[in-house]
Amino acid sequence: MARPNSVQRVSVESLKADLVLAGGGVKGIGHAGAVAKLREASYEFPRVAGTSAGAIVGALVAAGMTSTRMKEVIKGLNWQRFRDRSLLDRIPLLGPAASVLFEYGVYEGNYVREWLGNELADLKVTTFADLRSNDWQGDPNDDEAYKLVVMAADITRGQLIRLPWDYHQYGLKPAEQLVVDAVRASTSIPIFFEPVTLRHANGKSSTLVDGGVLSNYPIDVFDRTDGCVPRWPTFGVTLLPRLPEGNIQLFPLLGALRRRGFPRFMESLVTTMVVGRDQGYLAKPWVEARTIEVNTERVGITEFGVDDAGEDALYESGRSKTATFLDKWNFEAYKARFRAPQTGA
Repeated sequence: MARPNSVQRVSVESLKADLVLAGGGVKGIGHAGAVAKLREASYEFPRVAGTSAGAIVGALVAAGMTSTRMKEVIKGLNWQRFRDRSLLDRIPLLGPAASVLFEYGVYEGNYVREWLGNELADLKVTTFADLRSNDWQGDPNDDEAYKLVVMAADITRGQLIRLPWDYHQYGLKPAEQLVVDAVRASTSIPIFFEPVTLRHANGKSSTLVDGGVLSNYPIDVFDRTDGCVPRWPTFGVTLLPRLPEGNIQLFPLLGALRRRGFPRFMESLVTTMVVGRDQGYLAKPWVEARTIEVNTERVGITEFGVDDAGEDALYESGRSKTATFLDKWNFEAYKARFRAPQTGA
């Protein structure tokens, strides 16, 4: 199946860039700042990919939400409501452990779906049919002809899936699937949020969790594979610090559970699942050259009690790191170094 970047164009169009947004939970506020700065530099985004928090912001960007509105939405968001705990979580003493044991997650995740669904509806986006790409150069019926792709992990089948691209694997029509359902699956951080059940057309089902388990930063998702020069660059934005860096705690809740006897092993396991694969990948020069690394150390991934100062710091970090990146960015130099024939980059 050909991707749009595999089609020859006469010239490279300027001020367009595909955008890839990494996961990072509450840290995703930094994505909004990065997007705002890129737009101020006159960039527009034909396609956006994201994992977890990156999927949320990516959906809003693909749906056409302005940077001003996005900042308003984030500043007005009640982060505490993301802690929509189940009845099991209210059991004395057992609490979160009971939710993890029987429902595979502390939080329901219903508020994420409700909030994002309402925001997308205001932008006239419900199904992926509303996000068909206007710049698609291949078969108009291609499963990949969309402005948005989000990453989820199908733990039933043991594979990374890219939605809506891979819905056909389940006998489903991509255009008919709800955008908010795909994003909700991508945000199912193991242990924190309950996983999502995807029903196949044949009646079977798969359990989906956060795509960060397999690809928290899918920077290569839009890369050409035919050896031809890309029409425009792909910019990526990451939010998680490179580990180990001191004693940075990405998941405050896991630390709290550990103090109640929850194994440190599980805290390390989840952190490695979300961060580990990307640690080595970020060190590759052709990845680092197009990556905006936002400083988000002061706020944990699931720190839903983040205050106004924390929100502002994340947002401004996204803006400032993007400004620094753009000052050094040169697409022609990037292509000459990494996209010349037989570089493999």
